[in-house]
Amino acid sequence: MSGAERAREGLEALAALAARVAAEHASAIAAIAERYEVALRAGGTLFFAGNGGSAADAQHLATEYVVRYQTSRPALRALALTTDTSLLTACANDMGFDEVFARQLDALARPGDVLSLHSTSGESPNVIRAAQAARARGVTVIALVGKSGGQLAALADVALVVPSDDTARIQELHLAIEHVVCDMVEERLGV
Repeated sequence: MSGAERAREGLEALAALAARVAAEHASAIAAIAERYEVALRAGGTLFFAGNGGSAADAQHLATEYVVRYQTSRPALRALALTTDTSLLTACANDMGFDEVFARQLDALARPGDVLSLHSTSGESPNVIRAAQAARARGVTVIALVGKSGGQLAALADVALVVPSDDTARIQELHLAIEHVVCDMVEERLGV
């Protein structure tokens, strides 16, 4: 297979998966945007977390809300729980890696906030603990997952399971979905 054929095949597979997600999960995407909007209108905070590539997405997404996405507007309250290396390493050392997100939620989250968790498997212990900590504090839990959805999907107020076992495709769709959500939130808030 030539390089061009490989590129075409990869992008066509991604496009087909995106079309399937659009057809099957448009109402879940709208529900996520609504949860974010309600929280932000009430002065709440959007928290984002995940591991590996999903940790990078958490940082990317929080930035879209704090700085800007499509429009120049006032900053919106958003925070990635993946960025403070001192906090992450201290918590991992003293309490275990499973607690690195939950501990931050214990300190920062309030009822009415939203926690958006990205996990390709839905089985990572630290994201499961984060969902449990969020629910205990009255925080809405959004789960963007793949594969079967794992344990995380069952803990979420809104779960969107990308129908794929391919980690890269799942992460690509999670980011695309969150960009659509951010666009919807900006439009709904009129900012």
